[in-house]
Amino acid sequence: MKAGADLTDFRSVAIVAVGSNLTHDGKTPEKTVTAAVSALAATGFDVRAVSRFYDTPAFPTGSGPDFVNACAAYETTWPADRGLAHLHKAEAQFGRERAKRWAARTLDLDLIALGDAVVPDRAKVETWMSLPLELQGQATPSELLLPHPRMHERAFVLIPMADIAPTWRHPLLGRSVAEMVAALPGYMTEDVSVRPETATGR
Repeated sequence: MKAGADLTDFRSVAIVAVGSNLTHDGKTPEKTVTAAVSALAATGFDVRAVSRFYDTPAFPTGSGPDFVNACAAYETTWPADRGLAHLHKAEAQFGRERAKRWAARTLDLDLIALGDAVVPDRAKVETWMSLPLELQGQATPSELLLPHPRMHERAFVLIPMADIAPTWRHPLLGRSVAEMVAALPGYMTEDVSVRPETATGR
């Protein structure tokens, strides 16, 4: 399934944000993203859709080279914790090192959502959703949180996700991906640009 294909039944669908801004083993970030999407599909996740690839400035500003970002949707029967462990294993296979928060990386795989699951509970996710920006770089959750507590603020997640799942609805905010994209400040959406070679989908 290519970019532009909309999923409508998300009950067993994992949405994964994929990004890279460092070369690894001779692979450019774009090639790493392509290889990672395929690697996940071959080892336990059944790929349903993949977005176009986008060029995105590193966050926070000045923290590294621009990223290549995408989103992929996978059918899975795995619980959230097992899915996350699978993503971390894949990151390690592509040379990911966790030296510090928001550092440049060979591969970043974030589990953004698993259907409409709220993990571990609404109160904890909402606490992290409301964390001030100045604390986000200092504090790291000790457990998996779903949906990702910062997804609604991040153009580099929402814009690729809108390629494949614009109707997915945030279980706490009640807004669809398309609605969350529309609510982003204009400068954020302008920063995220589709790579020319992927403009017609993959």
